[in-house]
Order: sequence, then C-alpha cells, then structure tokens
Amino acid sequence: MGKDKLWRFSEIKRFPNVTEAPFSEAFPLKGKWNTEIFKNNKPIVLELGCGKGEYAVGLGKMYPEKNFLGIDIKGNRMYIGAKEALDKGMDNVQFLRTRIDFIENFFAKDEIDEIWLTFSDPQPKKPRKRLTSPLFIGRYRAFLKKNGLIHVKTDSDVLFEYTEEQIQSEGYKCHELTWNLYGEFQNKLSGREKEIFQIKTHYEELFANKGSIIKYCCFEI
Repeated sequence: MGKDKLWRFSEIKRFPNVTEAPFSEAFPLKGKWNTEIFKNNKPIVLELGCGKGEYAVGLGKMYPEKNFLGIDIKGNRMYIGAKEALDKGMDNVQFLRTRIDFIENFFAKDEIDEIWLTFSDPQPKKPRKRLTSPLFIGRYRAFLKKNGLIHVKTDSDVLFEYTEEQIQSEGYKCHELTWNLYGEFQNKLSGREKEIFQIKTHYEELFANKGSIIKYCCFEI
C-alpha cells in the first residue's frame, strides 16, 4: 500500500464526517442517524459504493433539504469527498466506511428515503452479488421507507439488463428507465433534473471517454 493511501486512511479516522463501522458488533447508530449524526429530521439518501463520493457531495450541494450518506470500504477514495464536504462546511453530507454486504446492520426500519447505486461492480460471474439482486433488495427492504426510490446509473449492459429483468419479474414500480441517459431522454428533463445528471463520477468519466453509453433507471421495491 502506497504512502499516500496510508496517509489518507489515517486522516479520515480524524474526520468528523466519517464513521467507521465494525462488521461483527452491534452498530450503535442504527436508528439514530438523524438525531446523533445529522442532528435534524431531514430525509436520508444513501450512495452505495460511493468511491470518491461525487454523488453524495454533488447532491448535497443541490439538495440542502436532504441528508446524504456515502458508503464504501475504500477509505483512500472516500477521503476525496469527505475532505471536500468538510472544506465547504456541508453539514448534510456524511460518510460511512464499511462493506455493503452488511448494509442492513446499520439502519433501522424506515430510516432511509432513497438509494443511489452509481457505477456499481456488475459482477459478471456472480449475479447474486449485484447490488440490484434479490439478495441486496431484501437487505434494502429492512430500512428503505415505503415508496422509497432506488436510482441506478451504470455503463454496464450486463448490470442494466439484469436490473431491468428484476424490475419486470419482481413487479417493482419503475419510474424511469433509459438505455441512453444522455440521448433523447435528456429532452424529458428540465431544471434540477438535468443538473443531477451533470454530476459525473470518476468511473463515469473514464467509461464515457471510452465511448460507453450511460444507462439510468429509478424504481420502487
């Protein structure tokens, strides 16, 4: 591990907007994110597999009336978003460093309003581990409010086709689904909606530069 990564790991341990969660112990903030961390009653939105936290921070700027929590295990990447949020005094953006496999351990029933899955690993050989698989949807049900939204943004045909199949086979309520986010679909959007999709993650920039077409869907479970 490089010195820069080690330094970032050390730094985020001191960041007031980063929580590190053990995998095997009872999590003390479960059911208390509004009262103990955000200290308000605003809706909470998760970005799972947040990487550098581009969406957590970007959405936090656009929606001061909501709280945003970026979740990832890779602290050296998370440092980027956490540092930006701190430098800009964003009290509605926090980060949780943990593995998403244990996501249901960290939130209480009806504690979360929305989930963003931004360029998740498509797991080509392990569909069960995809973040839109029945396994993970079952985990989200433990804490996502009724009518809570799940947003998926990806370059992966494999993941998006799988997600579309899950929506249809499981009877999820689909609000939006497009195989070309930056094509004609943009004509349907206006104002803040368009601004949301101008937020680009590090991976999106890489994939787009290689000619990948970005897909998007939004659904309820």
